[in-house]
Amino acid sequence: MTCTCRNNKARKLLDNMHTSSSAVPPPQPAAAPVQAAVLPAVLLDGLLETAGDAVFRVAPDGAIHAAGTRARGLSGYEAGCSLLSLVHEIDQPALRNALAGAAAGHEAVLVETRFRSGERDIWFELRIARLATGDAAPLLVIGRDMSVQHATEERLRHMATHDALTELPNRVLLSDRIRMVIANARRSGHGFAVAAIGLDGFKKVNDGLGHPLGDTVLQMAAVRLRRTLRDSDTLARVGGDEFVAVLPGTFTEPQIKLVTGRLLATLQSPFEAGGHTIYLGASIGVAVYPDHAEDEVRLVTLADAALSRAKETGKGRAVVYSPGDQGPPQHDISLEAAMFNAVREGEFLLYYQPIVNARSRIIEGFETLMRWKHPTLGMVPPVRFIPIAESNGLINLLGAWALKAACMQIRQFQEVAGRELYISVNISPRQFRSDRFLTVLDDALALSGLDGRQLVLEITEGTLMIDPTHAEDILARMVERHARIAIDDFGTGYSSLAYLKRFPISVLKIDRAFVKDLPSSNKDAAICNAILDLAGHLSLSVVAEGVETEEQLAWLDDQGCHYVQGYLTGKPMPANVAVTALKENLYTALLPADHRTGKS
Repeated sequence: MTCTCRNNKARKLLDNMHTSSSAVPPPQPAAAPVQAAVLPAVLLDGLLETAGDAVFRVAPDGAIHAAGTRARGLSGYEAGCSLLSLVHEIDQPALRNALAGAAAGHEAVLVETRFRSGERDIWFELRIARLATGDAAPLLVIGRDMSVQHATEERLRHMATHDALTELPNRVLLSDRIRMVIANARRSGHGFAVAAIGLDGFKKVNDGLGHPLGDTVLQMAAVRLRRTLRDSDTLARVGGDEFVAVLPGTFTEPQIKLVTGRLLATLQSPFEAGGHTIYLGASIGVAVYPDHAEDEVRLVTLADAALSRAKETGKGRAVVYSPGDQGPPQHDISLEAAMFNAVREGEFLLYYQPIVNARSRIIEGFETLMRWKHPTLGMVPPVRFIPIAESNGLINLLGAWALKAACMQIRQFQEVAGRELYISVNISPRQFRSDRFLTVLDDALALSGLDGRQLVLEITEGTLMIDPTHAEDILARMVERHARIAIDDFGTGYSSLAYLKRFPISVLKIDRAFVKDLPSSNKDAAICNAILDLAGHLSLSVVAEGVETEEQLAWLDDQGCHYVQGYLTGKPMPANVAVTALKENLYTALLPADHRTGKS
């Protein structure tokens, strides 16, 4: 903002002149009325040379009678011209009103206008006041150059709406552009597409060559994408290596295929940066208005979901959104907030599903299953809340509580049954990788006084294979505490037989996917027989999950599967129901008399 000392002096001069010419002094007794002083125009015109960025003395209609040196240097200035002719046409009505207002009143008037100056306009703040000059030009106009201030404001606006690295629009401006395209689409009746573009393998650039070179590649990618698109399209960078393109008028399958093909092609060419040749490529997800969504937030969200699908299914391709691409439910954020409240309010519960002997149907143990009873949503399925807890770290707290509570509960179950039982507890991937997991395990065993042999810890194949070296160390230390290790959902994950040799596994759990079509499915029967044969040679116990019919149970029993769990032999149940089941020996009561003893 430009404001010189001379300009300040001019303002004081203007204020003093204005006061002397227009203010009414307090009445004095027995004195004649004070006459307003008339300022000599010649004196005032001489002062214009030393005051302000641009100073004029003008008539009420804008005709210039005198001007300072800076004012005379403005484009278009000629002796006797109008002040209105020097400013931009758009600002002329406001300036005309300001001149009229100052001429009619006693208060100074402020107005901002753009003066022409060659190829660009200069913003000035004009302060206009009426003085008693005694001639036809009673208005003094003092202008302050606002160029620096306006440039700063424009730069801040640009920074707020553009990505600093690529100079592309950011999320803020992107949302505004999509809303504009939506408004146009509603008027025209034509749809449009939003494409989320993610670079494939960009992380290797940052990790291997450094972030500065990674930034260079992003800038190059932005230039390529921008050149590929039309002027009417919008390209934004929304973070990391992801861009979003808004494509007005592009909504049919052939149109989308043509545009996304060009975008993929432009990023397949190698990037030459910092002496390196870098091959990346890209994946694209597309959402279409109004077929998939009718607001800017959902369109970008669904395009992101389609992008994730494209990356999961091979990369280097474009995928148009379909409902199957949708990730977590829309209200997962509010559900996450409710989860933290649920922990405080004690809304999480433990249910127990019996694991029974396939021949005698005697309960040998229980699998511990977590449940959430929400006050308004009711029972929230684990498939909804477990992934959220896994992602935000809450699973560590819930898992520690479940392990300790389960170890305490099995003591009560044993007292009721009058015999030894075991408890099986699921360990999530994040729990297993936690530095505190073994401490939690020690606390659970110490608090309950449970023998480690009565505790089975269920771990998925995927969890073990994320970091086999770490897994081998942790499993060995779990076995030192005499806990048994079970592989949950065996056959659905990595299915690497090498880990059966490498890791101290005790139990295999056959996934319900291989049980549900037994005994009619030859393929499932072959898989189950293979697992049972493998377990027999490795001295491993086997539990078949998802047993729901007598035919399934009979077939598994005939093949030598000793333990089963499923709705046939007991649904997941609260602890008090499990106690009743143990007291009344419900499952053995269902057996024929010759099987109740457990004889073969």
